[in-house]
Amino acid sequence: MTAKDFGKNFKWGVAIAAAQNEGATDVDGKGKSIWDSFTQNGSKIKGAAKLTTACDFYHRYKDDLLLVKALGFSLFRFSISWARILPDGTGKINKEGINFYHRVIDECLKLGLIPYVTLYHWDLPQELENKGGWTNYFINKWFSRFVTICAEAYGSKVKHWIILNEPFGFTTLGYMLGKHAPGKKGLGNFLPAIHHAALAQAEGGRIIRKLVEEAHIGTTFSCSQVIPYSDKKEDLAAANRIDILMNRLFIEPALGKGYPVDDSFKFLEKLQLHNKTWKYTERLHFDFDFIGLQYYFPVVVKHNSYIPIIQATEVKATVRKMPVTAMGWEINADSFYRTIKKIWLYGGVKEILITENGAAFKDELKNGIIDDRARINYFNQHLQAMLKAKKEGVNIKGYFAWTLMDNFEWSEGYHPRFGLVHVDLKTQLRTIKNSGYWWRDFLQ
Repeated sequence: MTAKDFGKNFKWGVAIAAAQNEGATDVDGKGKSIWDSFTQNGSKIKGAAKLTTACDFYHRYKDDLLLVKALGFSLFRFSISWARILPDGTGKINKEGINFYHRVIDECLKLGLIPYVTLYHWDLPQELENKGGWTNYFINKWFSRFVTICAEAYGSKVKHWIILNEPFGFTTLGYMLGKHAPGKKGLGNFLPAIHHAALAQAEGGRIIRKLVEEAHIGTTFSCSQVIPYSDKKEDLAAANRIDILMNRLFIEPALGKGYPVDDSFKFLEKLQLHNKTWKYTERLHFDFDFIGLQYYFPVVVKHNSYIPIIQATEVKATVRKMPVTAMGWEINADSFYRTIKKIWLYGGVKEILITENGAAFKDELKNGIIDDRARINYFNQHLQAMLKAKKEGVNIKGYFAWTLMDNFEWSEGYHPRFGLVHVDLKTQLRTIKNSGYWWRDFLQ
């Protein structure tokens, strides 16, 4: 298998995100984000990791983009830090922030790389969180202004836009379970956060459509095949509830279907009741040019009456004796294939881009070499699965490997390494892993 098997118009890229890579958290007028605040209390992040330097992409972007080019990729996905553009989330625009992303975009274009800009990749300005963040109805007004500023600043040069990165991820982990920034918990936070994020993904799309000529607009969802642990009706019902939350909660409103409806899942009634006075089904809908699918692992679940709301618990891959990554995530390329097919069979999805896919392993640097065969095998298996779906008629137009280089992995700190390029966090030295060279050869 080589890149040619996917057709000459298929596009290949790598992805990064602002909070995970840039560093320079208080440089050139940048405001504080919720992740800057969340990492200040060392107990919440493995190894008490901070974002202050991260991978120093802010100062090393030229070298890092040369690596993207050297590995043979043609697309570069990155996100814009809201707090770098608007330090307080609203109000005064930070010219230095605007100029930084101009430099990154110009460098991409100079190298022949096509920029894909993600507008929101989890790093909400702290000043907005002080007012309630994604639980505050006014978040949509604040987000609309941010999107408008970005579209007007970069729209003449950037034609490919991603509105939100994994809304289920940041609403659940940040506003229900409290494991991610801003660390809020409970349904009282989760329900409004879901609704405001679902509105934002559609409204952001409308703003880009209006302001950017020939824009190619998408948004991303992290999806998993949800598998019942047994054929018992309780396990089947538990899997259905998890599937609604993980896979259906945000894509169905975007496709004009409204929030999922299921009489057996009381949580959905709460969501409907919470929003019943607002006739928002139309406002939740936007005709996206593509759906960004992000896939890492399947989820096997069984019924558990002790768990509130979802009444389900995951049966870990290690318990089931399945192969796993360093994160304990099951390696299952067939599930990737099934997830792609599921999204496509919704109807109304014009094209799919795989906007993230990759794996963390325990890499060892020996004599300047990282022989990460497990990662090469992971990519090989998952690309085969994607090719199978493509050959069966799914309109998949591109693939982004996660990620260019080892970076800050949210609450896991710098411990998991997902990169094609190894980063020495003390010296910032970059070393291309064997998986990076594998990609170069594959793309050639």
